[in-house]
Amino acid sequence: MDDLRIRDIVIVGGGTAGWMAAAALSRTLAGGGLRIRLIESEAIGTVGVGEATIPHIQYFNRLLGLDEDEFVRRTAATFKLGIEFVDWGRIGERYIHPFGSYGQEMEGIHFHHFWYRQAQAGRGLPLDRYSLAVAAAQAGKFQRPEPNRRGSPLADISYAFQFDAALYARYLREKAEAAGVRRSEGRIVEVQRDGASGNVSAVVLDDGTSIAGDLFIDCSGFRGLLIEGALQSGYEDWSHWLPCDRAVARPSRRIEDPLPYTRATARKAGWQWRIPLQSRTGNGHVYCSRYISDDEAVAILDANLEGEPLAGPNFLRFTAGVRRKAWDRNVVALGLAAGFLEPLESTSIHLIQTGIARLLTNFPDKRFNQHDIDYFNRRTRLEYEQVRDFLILHYKATERDDSGFWDHCRTMAIPSSLEERIAIFRENARLFRHDNELFSETSWLAVLHGQNIEPARHHPIAGYLTDAELDARLARIAGAMKASVEIMPRHQQFIDRHCRSETP
Repeated sequence: MDDLRIRDIVIVGGGTAGWMAAAALSRTLAGGGLRIRLIESEAIGTVGVGEATIPHIQYFNRLLGLDEDEFVRRTAATFKLGIEFVDWGRIGERYIHPFGSYGQEMEGIHFHHFWYRQAQAGRGLPLDRYSLAVAAAQAGKFQRPEPNRRGSPLADISYAFQFDAALYARYLREKAEAAGVRRSEGRIVEVQRDGASGNVSAVVLDDGTSIAGDLFIDCSGFRGLLIEGALQSGYEDWSHWLPCDRAVARPSRRIEDPLPYTRATARKAGWQWRIPLQSRTGNGHVYCSRYISDDEAVAILDANLEGEPLAGPNFLRFTAGVRRKAWDRNVVALGLAAGFLEPLESTSIHLIQTGIARLLTNFPDKRFNQHDIDYFNRRTRLEYEQVRDFLILHYKATERDDSGFWDHCRTMAIPSSLEERIAIFRENARLFRHDNELFSETSWLAVLHGQNIEPARHHPIAGYLTDAELDARLARIAGAMKASVEIMPRHQQFIDRHCRSETP
């Protein structure tokens, strides 16, 4: 009987996506007789646009058995409690999209309904006062959760990381190679395919070496060397909703203790990121080339750096969208090869992570069952669509009319799925989390409220409490948040105590 088990996995491309895949597959499939080889060329640079993450990365790091303090030290990381958005709704306004929740559920419904009832009556505090993540971020404080503090906001603190993506890839490479992954240096000059099945059978390097495999993981970035170059799986362009098509990145010298959050500041034709690391500050300007030139984009970035530049500008070109088939025959695309959604909400690394998890759930044998492949592709597309809608919301929910870019964003047609969600919220503040999608009700509320989309009413159940009971409950919650932040250490103090990096 033929052995149909996958024996040879070939990962094409290194960087964050390639080494995440190598580390995860070598860890989870250890002992199965699998051989994993990763091919990368030092002559081909990696993109590394985003250095910020969302809390789900903790699951991935735990899967790999990483010690968190060691991980933070090795990647010059800082901790992240959310993302601050500046000048998105109106110039001069800012808000934080926090990790974690606002307040606490009451009477079986979300906290914000009670807050809206009180606010619409002209009473109460700003919504941010009910978020531990926002209050701690604004105060420059951080600590890990203390589960033993039952009933305290400190029992459940949601956080992510801001790190050097190149150091993260290097760190994962060490873990993967220790687990048996073999790395080959070289540029792929030919992709060979099986005449009968159309599967990729081998890739040929520039030195003539042929590397055969059963399953190929395409982590070759925007070009999609296998998924598009060889298999021509197709790409769906979403730039009519997400018009930014360029980015320029430039690190700068750290000039202050790092803040525990990422900042995204809207500019006249896009937005600028600021990501504080232990070793430096990551900066970049994402923009639409129809409205400003590359030279203008660099000038805007440089004018808003908070420290001395440490390198020249690094330009990137992209088209927002998704691969029509992220898995085609025996090739699975991960990272930029699978699609690109700009790093506005730090989802790039998360989408690599979920792609790996989905592959493991549907791991094939050499028959490559088409039903499994179709399911993988449907779920991948749905995830990208859900993230896409959340990103579009940031652009659509603006009152800015100071440039052609913002006029376009404010007036553009949007997907019906997003239209419906906004309409439901405008009517009665209801928010839904569909099909375990990535962004929670807290995330949607943060952007909708932060960019001035307000509901006409609240959930009817929120009206059943007396005014006195409602005011007393919300006052207790706000008081607990304030008291919790007061006892938290400063972010830099926490890093110095647990995980200070020696990276220069």
